[in-house]
Amino acid sequence: MRVQRSIEIAAPPERIWPFMAEPERVLEWYIPLQRFEYTGEQRGVGAPVYYEEKAGGMLIKLDCVVTEWVENERFAFEMTSGNMLKSYQERWTVESAPSGSRFTFMEQGELSLGIIGRIIGPLAGRSSAATMGKMLVKLKSLAEA
Repeated sequence: MRVQRSIEIAAPPERIWPFMAEPERVLEWYIPLQRFEYTGEQRGVGAPVYYEEKAGGMLIKLDCVVTEWVENERFAFEMTSGNMLKSYQERWTVESAPSGSRFTFMEQGELSLGIIGRIIGPLAGRSSAATMGKMLVKLKSLAEA
């Protein structure tokens, strides 16, 4: 399952960056997240992150590591261990645009439920895309305020 959505935001990348890198700000717009926190002192590439998301009635718990960190441009992480998923990664980018910025959210993952996971994967992707759209609208509202 791979899902990607973008939104134009009338704010410069510097105003959006805290919503990408500061856990308390991420939780403001990332609707299904229950927890998102660094589990060590390190920030930047290699920083450990713990992630809990309520999706489809299930609580997904993931230990992740930051794989990309370019201030005011990119933030990405990938799963190192967890439940429900065989693999998972997210990448958030922000770039200057005539309107201010263009924010792009991409997630890619594979359910660990064998054949059942392959069957419900497309349904999970559609559900994720709908939720992602709502999240981006919320991020836009917060960043433009």
